[in-house]
Amino acid sequence: MGFKVAIIGRPNVGKSTLFNRLVGKKLALVDDTPGVTRDRRVHAAKLYDLHFDVIDTAGFEDAAASTLPGRMRQQTEIAIREADLIFFIVDAKSGLMPDDRTFAEVVRKSGKPVVLVANKAEARGAQGGMLEAWELGLGEPIPVSAEHGQGMPDLRDAVIAALGEERAFGEDEEASDEIAVSEVLIGEDIADPDAEPAYDDTKPLRIAVVGRPNAGKSTLINALIGEERLLTGPEAGITRDSISVDWDWRGRRIKLFDTAGMRRKSKVQEKLEKLSVQDGLRAIRFAEIVIIVLDATIPFEKQDLQIADLIIREGRAPVIAFNKWDLIDNPQELLAELREKTERLLPQVRGIQAVTVSAETGRGLDRLMDAVIKTHKVWNSRVSTGKLNRWLEGILAHHPPPAVAGRRLKIKYVTQAKTRPPGFVVSCSRPDVMPQSYVRYLSNSLREAFDMPGVPIRMALRTSDNPFAGRAKKR
Repeated sequence: MGFKVAIIGRPNVGKSTLFNRLVGKKLALVDDTPGVTRDRRVHAAKLYDLHFDVIDTAGFEDAAASTLPGRMRQQTEIAIREADLIFFIVDAKSGLMPDDRTFAEVVRKSGKPVVLVANKAEARGAQGGMLEAWELGLGEPIPVSAEHGQGMPDLRDAVIAALGEERAFGEDEEASDEIAVSEVLIGEDIADPDAEPAYDDTKPLRIAVVGRPNAGKSTLINALIGEERLLTGPEAGITRDSISVDWDWRGRRIKLFDTAGMRRKSKVQEKLEKLSVQDGLRAIRFAEIVIIVLDATIPFEKQDLQIADLIIREGRAPVIAFNKWDLIDNPQELLAELREKTERLLPQVRGIQAVTVSAETGRGLDRLMDAVIKTHKVWNSRVSTGKLNRWLEGILAHHPPPAVAGRRLKIKYVTQAKTRPPGFVVSCSRPDVMPQSYVRYLSNSLREAFDMPGVPIRMALRTSDNPFAGRAKKR
C-alpha cells in the first residue's frame, strides 16, 4: 500500500513548487505572493522509483482559529494527521524565521517521521541557511531546488531512510497509474452509430462546482462529502486553486472540483486572481457535469449568465444550484420566478435541471445529486439513425425548410456523430444558406422528441458529395 507525504512550512518557502515537481504537472498555483495556497490538495506523485500521495498545504501561520489564517492552519494540521511522512520545508536562501522554530515543534509533537527540506539551495548565500536549519533538531537538512529539480536523488534517499525500505517500496495500489485530470479524454465517440447502449453508472464521474465569489461553492462541497475538507468563511474569494476531492456517493466514485469565484473580467486585475480563474476554466473543460452555484438572494447576475454561456460553449452538462435557500422568506413565489427566468435566460439548454439547496443546513443535496445523474445520462445519450430519420420524415412533412432565392432546400438524412454532448450531422443541399432559425427549430424539436433536456446539442450541416463531379463530359 502506498504512503502519504504532507508538505509543511511557513508561507513562501516553495511548498507548491515542490508539490508540482513531485506530481510532474503544474497543478498548484505558484506566485511570489506569500499565502497563495489555502486549501490542502492531494495528488499521486512519483520520486524516481517511489510512488506515493502528496499533500500540498497552506503556509503555517500562528493565528487565532476564527481568522482566515487560523482556519488555514487547521487544514494543515489535518494534513499532518493524515500523513505517514512530513516534508518540513525551510527557505535556505532567507534562513530560519521565528515561525520555522514554532512549527518545527508542532511537527515534532505529531510523532510522524520528518524529512527536513532546505529549498532554494541553488541561491547565493544558501549555505548559511542550510547550517541554521540544523538548529531545528529535525535531522540533516536535504538541500534541494524545487524550481530547478536539483537535489531530488538525495530527497529520495532521505524518504527511504525515514520510512524504511519495506514501507517506502510497499505496494501502491493505484497511485502510480492514477490518471491526471488534464490527461482524460473527453467526448470520445461510441463505435457503433446505431447502438443505444445502457447508461454505465459504474464509471467515475467528474463534477466541477463554479460560480461567483461567495456563492457558497466550498460550503456546498463540504456539505456533500460530510466533512470540512475545504476552507470556508464569510470572506469572498477564499478559494484560489482548483481543488479536487474524491468522494463516494451511493457506491459511485465521484471527483469534485472546487473552483475560485469568477468575477467580471474588467474587475480581475491581480495576476494571482487571473491565475485562479484560468485554473477554474481548466476544471470546467475537464469536468463532465458543471454545477453552477447561484446565490438565491441575488440570482442571475450578468456574470452568472456569462459563466453558464461558457459552460454551454465548452459542451459540458450544466446543473443549477440555487444556494442559500434557507435565507429566503417567500420560497414559493421566488421559485416560480426563478423557473421562468431560467427558461427565458438560458434557452440554449432548455429544460436545464435547477435545484434549490442550502449548503449551510444540508437541505436539497440529494435532489441536487439526482439532477446531476439525470443530466449526465442525457449528456451521454445516443439515438439510432433509424429513429432519427423516422423523426425527420415527420418534421419535413409538418414543417419543411424554407426556399432561399426561389430554390427549395432539401434535407436528406440525419445521424448522431457523437455524444458528450450529443452531436448530430444533417445532410442537406446548400448548408451555407440554411437559416439559423430552422437549425434551432430542428434542435428544439429533436430535444423534445428524444427527451434531451438541459444539455447543449450540436447540429452540423453537411452537403453530400456529387458522385458525378469532376467527370469529363461525354461527347
